[in-house]
Amino acid sequence: MRAAWYDEQGPAADVLRVGERPDPVPGPGEVRVRLTFSGVNPGDTKKREGWLGSAMPHPEVVPHSDGAGIVDQVGAGADPDLVGVRVAVHGAQSYRPSGTAAEYTVVPEALVTPLPDAVPDDVAALLGIPGITAHRAVFGDGPVTGRIVLVHGVRGAVSGIAAQLARWGGATVIGTVRRSSDLGAARLPRLDHVVALDDDPAATIRRIAPDGVDRVVEVALDANADLDAAVIADDGVIATYFAHAERVTLPFPPLLFANVTVRFLGSDDFPQQAKRSAMDDLVAAVAEGALRLEVGEVLPLERIAQAHEDVDAGRVGRVVLQVARPADR
Repeated sequence: MRAAWYDEQGPAADVLRVGERPDPVPGPGEVRVRLTFSGVNPGDTKKREGWLGSAMPHPEVVPHSDGAGIVDQVGAGADPDLVGVRVAVHGAQSYRPSGTAAEYTVVPEALVTPLPDAVPDDVAALLGIPGITAHRAVFGDGPVTGRIVLVHGVRGAVSGIAAQLARWGGATVIGTVRRSSDLGAARLPRLDHVVALDDDPAATIRRIAPDGVDRVVEVALDANADLDAAVIADDGVIATYFAHAERVTLPFPPLLFANVTVRFLGSDDFPQQAKRSAMDDLVAAVAEGALRLEVGEVLPLERIAQAHEDVDAGRVGRVVLQVARPADR
């Protein structure tokens, strides 16, 4: 099969290779997916570069956890009815050496989600890491029907999905953008309210939610901790999946007296059932039109290094590699 891989960490152009690798064979409980698209996420590029001192987890890594395609083989004990079914793949390179940057990937059956006709392959390849993280941020502490949810950085991949999922779940959603000039920008999801962080955001949010917000989906805990403490409701939850620094200072007294929970989100280690439920909901939300995702760039497998560089630079939105055309299935 044609595949991309790296056997050492470093800059994308220096370590990523594309060539032939043996076709994988599914083992017990596994399925093989002939891939059409491979999603490229910041988590994939961080693994490749050795972010925060992480080491090579395996001697050779075929990157990317997310993708879409069609099941063409199943191992012993896996559901034979999956053969010929279009699926989204998540977690392919989570604690495993071989991800979706290849013509084929083999994963446990639980890591594939059947796709209805209303969900195209390229969009399905965008769902895994950002979608599951967003779903956990919104629903990890229960339903949000009738709640007020503050979602920071709604132009981003995870936050953009989280904001749409929260609305789908029946919440009033307040989104934030960095600057007032971003309020009219493209790639803003349809929300109840959008607030700029450069224009007294605490006062604006409190006017919308006088009793505070029930949930915060946080893209930069170290940057926004004071604002979050100023607007969180009693017994509220701050769900965070990123901070710029390795150590974060929090405003302890206001969070303490409001009995706030801070939930840290590392998607590789979510409970398997949480991932399964998230993927089912994500596919359903896309099929219903409640979750809209735009593909920012499509590149062939041979240009994987450029794809990684574009993701790291944040130039083009969501990026996928086209491994094979859907018509070739």
